[in-house]
Amino acid sequence: MPSPPVVFGFLLATLYGALFHLIFGGSTRRLALYLLAGWLGFAIGQIFGTVFEVNALAIGVLNTFTATLGAWAALFITRFLSGRETKGQE
Repeated sequence: MPSPPVVFGFLLATLYGALFHLIFGGSTRRLALYLLAGWLGFAIGQIFGTVFEVNALAIGVLNTFTATLGAWAALFITRFLSGRETKGQE
């Protein structure tokens, strides 16, 4: 069974990906891509915060500040790299 910080981090990362999709729109494939990017970015941000001991806005062992920055950076990078959608894509 996953620990509470892992579950909370997963929920936050999912929320960030869904919110990003709500703001910028796109198909269901784009939603899945944003969710994956949010999870990966959140994990990378968490690792970065742990390695460099950044404890700003930490909730227990979860470095929410660096994890959130990582998630949003990954989401914007994903949007930039994935390009524009054409009308035929779904």
